[in-house]
Amino acid sequence: MLASPETGIIGVLILFGLLLAGLPIGVALGLVGLGGLALVLGAEAAVVKGGVVLIDTMTRYELGTLPLFMFMAHLFFSSNASRDLFDAAAKMIGHRKGGLAYASVAGCAGFGSINGSSLATAATIGLVALPEMRKRGYSDALATGTVAAGGTLGQMIPPSGALIVFGIIAEQSIGKLFTAAIVPGITQALLYCVVIWIAVRLRPHIAPASERATWAERGRALARIADMAVLIGGVIGGIALGWFSPSEAASIGAAGALGIAAWRGRLNRQMLMQAFDETLRTSGMILMVIIGALIFSVFVSVTGLTDAVGAWVSGLGLGTVATLALVALILLVLGSVLDGLALMLLTTPILLPVVEGVGMSAIWFGIFLCRAMEIGFVHPPLGMNLFVIQGVAKDVSINRIFKGVLPFLASDLFHLALLILFPALALGLPELLGN
Repeated sequence: MLASPETGIIGVLILFGLLLAGLPIGVALGLVGLGGLALVLGAEAAVVKGGVVLIDTMTRYELGTLPLFMFMAHLFFSSNASRDLFDAAAKMIGHRKGGLAYASVAGCAGFGSINGSSLATAATIGLVALPEMRKRGYSDALATGTVAAGGTLGQMIPPSGALIVFGIIAEQSIGKLFTAAIVPGITQALLYCVVIWIAVRLRPHIAPASERATWAERGRALARIADMAVLIGGVIGGIALGWFSPSEAASIGAAGALGIAAWRGRLNRQMLMQAFDETLRTSGMILMVIIGALIFSVFVSVTGLTDAVGAWVSGLGLGTVATLALVALILLVLGSVLDGLALMLLTTPILLPVVEGVGMSAIWFGIFLCRAMEIGFVHPPLGMNLFVIQGVAKDVSINRIFKGVLPFLASDLFHLALLILFPALALGLPELLGN
């Protein structure tokens, strides 16, 4: 019988091969999903089901959240947000040993809350922070490792594009996902700071202290980011407190970013058209990916693969922690060879039922999956953030960058274990706020 778990496994393997061959994620998901449905249900039923998914996705109200947040990010980028955020952090703590590394993490967290992309965060903060750190005698390994790891905060700190996509394909509240990501995002950044503190304590020469900025300079630097901080705090806080929906928050953010760009004298026709162009291109790509993922998810469900995987895991007799550790291992292995978005879209329909079967919520899994995706950005052989940083610091070898990111990678694995052992890290704040 074609509607069997074996058919689902073959479909997953074909998808995996297409992704490794470089086929665009959305195209690969859609082709395998439609082809599999045609094989199992018939060509006419596959076309009808594909059409239903297409129309249902295109008419979803919450899908408007993604392009609006992206538009806000492009406007902030044109307003020199990355430089201002790093400069403010550097003025406040740059005089301490390792201060510019701390400032890089803070800059990545701040820009991540605007941008929502790990690669963009690593690239933009890297362009600003790396020359400053290297000019002041910082170790190349520490400087590049800090920015490569800090860039992954772009996936976790709300508003996160990855969490929006997960919310749509898993049919979960984007507002709850954003609220659940706040504490893990903060603890992740704090762990990076702990890594820097330990590294500087053990080898003080790798991050010498810089000159202390005056309070007047600090005040001016903070004033330059005050408008952005108020807007981002209002958007994220408003979602967490339930004052407005994510879609409404995205509208407020986009309108506020327009106002800030105009206030700073950066708003002009060319900048606005470029922001529209980049937003539409990226949104169109992600929309195609979401539609392909949902079609693929229907195919996997029809074959019974998700039920079979759940039954196999249950048959192992593992407890909750051991099962989640197994899920983490699967995600880390796949994440070493797959792009983060491909990892999410391939594994969600298969592993989400397993996670829910041991009593964990889909909201928790969204945060957990996002953390695993982030590790993939700094984990060889793919490690896309490492190559982004090498593009910024062309004279630093990839081996040197990987050496620098290793301690941060260890803290990432520790943080992943904390999420398994203490689910309240992700679920505590939504429960506290009644989300």
